[in-house]
Amino acid sequence: MQKDHFEEKAKNWDGESIRVNNTRTISEAILEKFELNKEMDVLDFGVGTGLLGFEIAQHVKKVHGIDTSKSMLEKLEEKNTPQLSIKSYHQDIIENPLTQEFDALISSMTLHHIEDLEKFFTTIHKNIKDKGFIAIADLEKEDGTFHGDNTGVFHFGFEKEELCKIASACGFKDVEFESINIISKPHRDFGVFLLSAVKR
Repeated sequence: MQKDHFEEKAKNWDGESIRVNNTRTISEAILEKFELNKEMDVLDFGVGTGLLGFEIAQHVKKVHGIDTSKSMLEKLEEKNTPQLSIKSYHQDIIENPLTQEFDALISSMTLHHIEDLEKFFTTIHKNIKDKGFIAIADLEKEDGTFHGDNTGVFHFGFEKEELCKIASACGFKDVEFESINIISKPHRDFGVFLLSAVKR
């Protein structure tokens, strides 16, 4: 397992209003796009402290959260309750894939940390049940200034055509890329998209 780049960040991760508000917008976009129900098992890729996962968990049977940061998962566990919980996995599922299948995969602002996109989409395609969906939110193409520290960042956002082409080539259907939010920082604005697709 790689060094935990989020060890310090995890301490105050939920305290940044921009991050919390962006995650809420992503959750609303997913709920508007897909009909969730209490029979669904959902995989949250890059679950972090559960900002997105806990929003979605209210609408499904169970959210399974995967992350390579032990520090983030420790913060998530502090928020678990008997009424609303996320089952967490400290694992790199690209190098060490899960064997179970899920009704959906969600992800918030994690894809830019994944070096090999083809391997990622190929791997998660195997983890999604037939007729299941993916809903992945991240940054639109940017100039590399979104993060103050680009350690562990492999992509400065994504171009619509390129990302849709990769997802389609890895077996996903009905691939869509839509702008859902703008994050305003002092020096510039950054677009956030939702990539959605189904498996069939």
